[in-house]
Amino acid sequence: MAGWNPWHGCRKISPGCQNCYVYRIDARHGRDASQVVRNKHFDLPLKKDRQGNWKIPAGETVYTCFSSDFFLEEADRWRPEAWAIMKARPDLHFFLITKRIHRFAACIPADWGEGYPNVTIACTVENQAMADFRLPIYLQAPIRRKCLACEPLLEDIDLERYLQDGQIGAIVAGGESGIDVRPCDYAWILHLREQCMRNGVDFRFKQTGAVFIRDGRRYRIPRKLQHSQARAAGIDVGSRHRMFEAPKEEPIQLDLWEEV
Repeated sequence: MAGWNPWHGCRKISPGCQNCYVYRIDARHGRDASQVVRNKHFDLPLKKDRQGNWKIPAGETVYTCFSSDFFLEEADRWRPEAWAIMKARPDLHFFLITKRIHRFAACIPADWGEGYPNVTIACTVENQAMADFRLPIYLQAPIRRKCLACEPLLEDIDLERYLQDGQIGAIVAGGESGIDVRPCDYAWILHLREQCMRNGVDFRFKQTGAVFIRDGRRYRIPRKLQHSQARAAGIDVGSRHRMFEAPKEEPIQLDLWEEV
């Protein structure tokens, strides 16, 4: 697993952006995350070490543009070169998530065809409104590998009609991290899981988020427990998608959750 951020910075465009972790981290260092800049390691996937070996070895999944949005307007001038880098490394699997699937058709390279086989493009779906706006566009897009990122999950959402044709291979869901965050209800997570199971879609509960509702009780979950406690729930389904890692055997630790 490797990370590649060809550019940095983004603009908020939907409810899921409200407490963006990039803005939060940049603020700690006195940076303005709304300023989009090309990173000096733009061509990282093409770099080799002194022995002539790839710095990102063959077979890796490369988490791409996680400090921005790959389809951001400000990156239009750099994106063709980024596509070319992906094409030059067919031995890597590039994974990116976007809230701007509405720009997809205007941003793909001329030779895209039905999609590069080594690229997965995930679509963020944080609430019902964004599901109903983005997913009709997403399902029409020529992308070989499709999955949804329901993170931060802000409400109960019905995705049943979007899962029935088999295009969506996986859903990753989770709450919102940070300090002044919106809650995630475990009932919403379980509802998504049920929809995935009915339609043969892989499901991963990635993190509880900082404020988590379970059985009507609201808890504040320490940052160090948000991922491990999601794994401990033991509700992940399927293993076909490379985003899924083998779950660890960990107990749910309700005694470490602070009820609020």
